[in-house]
Amino acid sequence: MVVQSVPLLPRLGRVVSREPVAAPSAISLDGQRKRKSAATRGRLRFTMLAFACVYGAIAAKLVLLGTTPPPAEQFHLTAQDTVAAARPAIFDRNGEMLATDISTASLYAEPRKIVDPDEAVEALSTVLPGLDLEQLRKRLAGDAGFMWIKREITPKQQSEILRLGIPGIAFVDENKRFYPGGPTASHVLGHVDVDNQGIAGLEKFIDSQGLADLQALGFAKSRSSTLEPVKLSLDLRVQHVVRDELARAMEAYQAIAAVGIVLDVRSGEVIAMSSLPDYDPNNPADALKKDRINRATAGVFELGSTFKLFTTAMALDTGKVTLNSSFDARTPLRFGRFSIGDFHAKRRVLTVPEVFIYSSNIGTAKMAQAIGMEAQQAYFRRFGLFDKLQTELPEIGAPIVPARWSEITMATTSFGHGISVEPMQAAVAAAALVNGGHLIPPTFFPRTAEEASALGTQVLDPETSRKMRYLMRLNVVKGSGKRAEVKGYYVGGKTGTAEKVVGGKYSSSKRLNTFLSAFPMDEPRYVVMVTLDEPKAAEGASGATAGVNAAPTVGAVIARIAPMLGVLPRPEEAEAKITLAHN
Repeated sequence: MVVQSVPLLPRLGRVVSREPVAAPSAISLDGQRKRKSAATRGRLRFTMLAFACVYGAIAAKLVLLGTTPPPAEQFHLTAQDTVAAARPAIFDRNGEMLATDISTASLYAEPRKIVDPDEAVEALSTVLPGLDLEQLRKRLAGDAGFMWIKREITPKQQSEILRLGIPGIAFVDENKRFYPGGPTASHVLGHVDVDNQGIAGLEKFIDSQGLADLQALGFAKSRSSTLEPVKLSLDLRVQHVVRDELARAMEAYQAIAAVGIVLDVRSGEVIAMSSLPDYDPNNPADALKKDRINRATAGVFELGSTFKLFTTAMALDTGKVTLNSSFDARTPLRFGRFSIGDFHAKRRVLTVPEVFIYSSNIGTAKMAQAIGMEAQQAYFRRFGLFDKLQTELPEIGAPIVPARWSEITMATTSFGHGISVEPMQAAVAAAALVNGGHLIPPTFFPRTAEEASALGTQVLDPETSRKMRYLMRLNVVKGSGKRAEVKGYYVGGKTGTAEKVVGGKYSSSKRLNTFLSAFPMDEPRYVVMVTLDEPKAAEGASGATAGVNAAPTVGAVIARIAPMLGVLPRPEEAEAKITLAHN
C-alpha cells in the first residue's frame, strides 16, 4: 500500500506570502531614503524661489534705471532748483522797477564723460581766458559726476562754447539779479550772491521774510511760480536827485563822503536815502571796498550842533525854559581844566532864539544844566538816540553813548560832542520835533497814516513841536541856515559842524558837516538831511562850515524834489503862521 503526502491547506481568508520576509534593518534604510528625497525637493523649491526674487529685483531695478535720468542729469536738476530760484521784482512807490530777475546761463562739466581733459581745457581757454587752467585740468581729469566751470556767462560765450562741441560740457539756466538803476539806490536795495540769495540791504531782508524762499516748493514749481512784486516807499525820482546833489557837493567841496536822507514826517516812510561813495549792485564785489559802507544807517557819527535841536526841545518841553528865557554867554563855561566856548561868540546874554540861531555852545549847555542830567538822558532815550535803530535794513550801527554821565558829559552831549548816532537816527528824531511830537519808526515800505499813528509814540507836547518849527525856520531866515532857503517852501533847520576824532583826539582840520532840516515849516511834510564828510572850503569861500556847504546842498535838493512830491509853494501868510509860536 502506497501512502501519499497531502499538503496542509491554509485557513479560509488568510493569505500566505511566498515572498521572503525582510530583515528589520532593510526597512529603516528605505525610510531614510524617502525623507532625504523630500528634503532635497524642499531645498530645490526654496532655491528656485530665491533666484526668482533676485531676478525680479534686478528686473525692477532695470525698469527704474530705464525711467530715471542719468546721475549727471539728476545733479543738474538739483543744482538748477537751488541756484535758479526766482526772486520777486522790486519797485518804487510809483511803480518804477528797481530790481528784477533776468535769465542767464552757467557752464558745468561731467568729468566722467570728458574724453580728453587737456583738449577740453585748451578749447575752453579760448573763450574763457580767466580760468585757472591747471586747477580746471585736474578737476576734469577726475571722475566726479558734476562740477561748475563758470557761473553766469554771456550769451556770446555760451554760443562760442557750444560751437566747440566738447563732450561732457553743458549749460544750466539760472536767474541773475539785475538792477536797472545801477548804483542809484544801492545801499537801500543791497545785492545778491552768485546763487541769487540776498546778502545785503533789502534783498537780504526780503529773504529773511521768506518772500523768495522757493527751494522747498520743488524744481517744477520754482520754475513756473510767479512772485508778488515788492513795493518800496522810495521815490526813484527823489532818490536820483539826492544822489545827484550829493555828488555835486562832494566835487564842489572836495568831501570824501556824503549822506542824504528824505523822510516823510507823517508816516516815517523813507522817500530817499543815499550814501556816497556807493557801488553798482550789478557788480557786488565793489561793495566790499572800505569806503562803500552805508553811512546813513551803518555808520555812527558825532553830529555836532544839530543836537542843539534835541536839547532845546527837551528844555522847552520840561517847562523849565521858555522862548523868553535867557542865558549868560559872556564867558566860557568851565569844568576843571576844561572850558566850553562859542565858535561865533557874542559875549553877551542870549535869549533862547538867539542861543539857537547863533549856535551857542555855552547857552545850550546851560539849558541842559537847567533841566538836569536825569531829564536830559530820559529825553535822549525818548528820542531813540540811545538805542539801535529799528528798521528793515540789516546794516544798522549802534549808537555810542558815554558809559559814565557827569556834569561835563551833560554839557558836551547837549551840543553833540561825545555821543555818536546814525544819520537816519537823527533824522527820525528830528521828524518828531516838527510833526507834533510823534516819534515814528522809519520804514522802507509803504505805510498808511493809520499804521503810522498806531506805531508812533508821543515824545513831545504838540506846543513844544510848534515852538521848534518856529526856531528852525528862524535859523534859516536869520541864522546859520540862510543858504538853505528856497522861496515859497519855508525851509527850517539846524546846522552842525563837528570836529572828527582822529587818533583819539578832535581834529581842527577834519570836520563832519550836517544840515538837518524840514519843509514847509507851517505844515511840515518832509525832513531833509545832508551830511558831508571832510568838506573843504569852496573856491573863493572863507570857511568850510555846514552853513556854507551842507545847508545850500539841502536847499538844492528841496528846490528839485518839492514839485515832484506835490508840495506847492506856500503863500506869504505861511510865514506869519510859523511866527505865531513866538507869541
